[in-house]
Amino acid sequence: GGMLSSVEDPAESNFLVEHADLYTSKTSGFWIGIYRNVKGQLLWQDNSALDFVNWSEGQPSEDQLDYCVELSASTGYWNIVPCSSQKGFICKKPKINPFLFALYLFTDAKKDKASGHRNMWILLTLVLIILLGMGFMIYFAFKIKTQSDTARKERWCSRQIKYSHALPGRDNESDSTNNKEKDEHSVV
Repeated sequence: GGMLSSVEDPAESNFLVEHADLYTSKTSGFWIGIYRNVKGQLLWQDNSALDFVNWSEGQPSEDQLDYCVELSASTGYWNIVPCSSQKGFICKKPKINPFLFALYLFTDAKKDKASGHRNMWILLTLVLIILLGMGFMIYFAFKIKTQSDTARKERWCSRQIKYSHALPGRDNESDSTNNKEKDEHSVV
């Protein structure tokens, strides 16, 4: 699930104001995820750094420790108002890393056995598909290498045969001539 939004920079603030402006007829502001801890420090609910602020003039005041923070739909500035006020809300979901998602599926399996078994099967299926894909890649890479080695050997053999006919050597006619000469010498 999500939590009340943090606003990390002016670009994100402008994005929220543009979209909040569409709802000014329904609400004057939206809750965002700033809160005060017991020490009075302002923090984001998602634990991101409070590096960017867009407070209205005179905000925040120290005497409003138990109050919540709204983003004004009309101005985009932040105000501290009583938490009992009726406001809309802007939520943000964290980005999910695929590895963390797989880890979540695995750890979730321990919490809820019925859906956990289903999640485990999904995870095992994904791992099996990845392993099969890698196996096919290795097989075809080996097959291509073997075919190229075989083709290279065939080319080498055909060159050897081609050049062996071109090499100078004795042919059958010269052999028969030499045999006749040997026979004639033996008769004399």
